[in-house]
Parts: sequence; structure tokens; C-alpha cells
Amino acid sequence: MTERTIRSPWQVTWSVWKALFLREFMTRITQDRLAWFWMLFEPIAFIVIFVAIRTVILGSSRLIAGAEYVPWLLIGLLGFFLFRENMVRSIKAVEQTRNLFSYRQVKPIDPVLVRCFLEGWIKTFILAGFVAVGVLLGLGMFPEDFPLALFGWISLWLLGSGVALVVSVLAALVDEIGKIIQILSFPLLLISGVMFPLNFLPHDLTALLLINPILHGIELLRLGFFEAYQPVQGISTIYLWLWILGTLMLGLALHMRFELRLKAL
Repeated sequence: MTERTIRSPWQVTWSVWKALFLREFMTRITQDRLAWFWMLFEPIAFIVIFVAIRTVILGSSRLIAGAEYVPWLLIGLLGFFLFRENMVRSIKAVEQTRNLFSYRQVKPIDPVLVRCFLEGWIKTFILAGFVAVGVLLGLGMFPEDFPLALFGWISLWLLGSGVALVVSVLAALVDEIGKIIQILSFPLLLISGVMFPLNFLPHDLTALLLINPILHGIELLRLGFFEAYQPVQGISTIYLWLWILGTLMLGLALHMRFELRLKAL
């Protein structure tokens, strides 16, 4: 009679995460054959549109306070998309994995964490591809301060992951919340300093926009890429990380509080 191997809780969790990761990855690449195309086309389309608008209105599409406009816009877009995809893809994470909750090893929080991890890797791969192309084209895309750029990128990913943990619970409990979150994704793009610099705005309006932690993360990321870049006055790494830690703790608390209810939905 063979002796039964007893696995630790961490080994069980790691096995669940690996299985969910493979499941999510295969779903992403087989569900839509054009998925990779759209992930590359979206930032390119935004760049073409806003370069055209800026050129027509201002007669120039080049410098923005220490950075070329196209790289500046691209880095901001990719940073925002990193946050947005974590948030939006968490809305249905619990619902779409509910059939796996019959296995007691699978918790409602597992698919959310795995989706955030997968999105982080996908967006990092896309960022690296754009940076490589930008360097070949002489656009000055390689980060001047690589550790700072990496820190800003990870900060945006963690902020998106924290919001994803919170949203995944609220959207599962109240269906309308998921619809509201999807609607808010575009207004967030407008108020996060992605498409136009905020330095020229009135001080009172800028102070209001600085409540948005995404703005702090995007400006921090740009500062890592462009050494001479002049970020919006009032950017705070401490403020950004207070939001990161706050959303992560709130999300974990919500998942612990409503775990049984999420499984029973």
C-alpha cells in the first residue's frame, strides 16, 4: 500500500493557479483569433487619431514638456490599458469560473488573481514590442531611468489588481455595478492625463484631477521613460501606493467576507 502524499496549502494553491492560468491563456488565444491584433491595433489607432487632432488644431505633433508627443502618448496609453484591462476583465471573473467552485480547492479570488497576472504579462510583452520598434525607428522609446519605469509599470499593474479584487466582488453581487464600471472606463481615460498634458489646466482643476491615482501612476511611468519630462505638479508616489495598498486590502477583505456567497451565486 503506497503512502499518500500530503500537500501543503501553498502547493495546492499553486496547482490551482497553474491550471487556471493555462485555462485563461488558452481561452484568450482561441476565443477570438483577432485578439492579439486588436491589442496592438487599439493603441496605434489612438495615436493616429490624436496626432491628427493635435496637428490640425495646434499645427504640431512633436514636443510636450521634455518628451516627443508620440512616445509620450503611447506610454500613457499602454499604462492606462494595463490598469483598465485588469479592472474590466475582473467583472466576469467569478461568474465565468463558477463551475469550478465545486472543487473546494478553487476560491473565487483565484481566477481574479490569475487574470490580473495574465494581463500583466500580456501588456508587458506588448510594451516591450512597442519599445523595441520605437528604438529601431529612432523615437527615443527606451526608458532613461529603467528602474523608475519598471516601478511605475508595476505600480499601475498593482493598482489595477487591487481595483480588480474589489470590482470582482461588487460586480458579482450587484450586476449593475459591472455595467457602470465598463461605462466609466472611457471617462477615466480622459481624466488620467493620457491624451493631453495637464500642466496648462487651471490649478483648481488640476488639483481635482490629482485625486485620481491612475494619473499619478502614468506620470511616474513617463518620468521613468523621459528624463527631461516635466510631470504634473503634485504627483506623489506615497499617494499612489496608499491607493494600491488600500484597494488590495479592501479587495482581500471583501473576498474573505463574501467567499461562501460568491460560490453560492
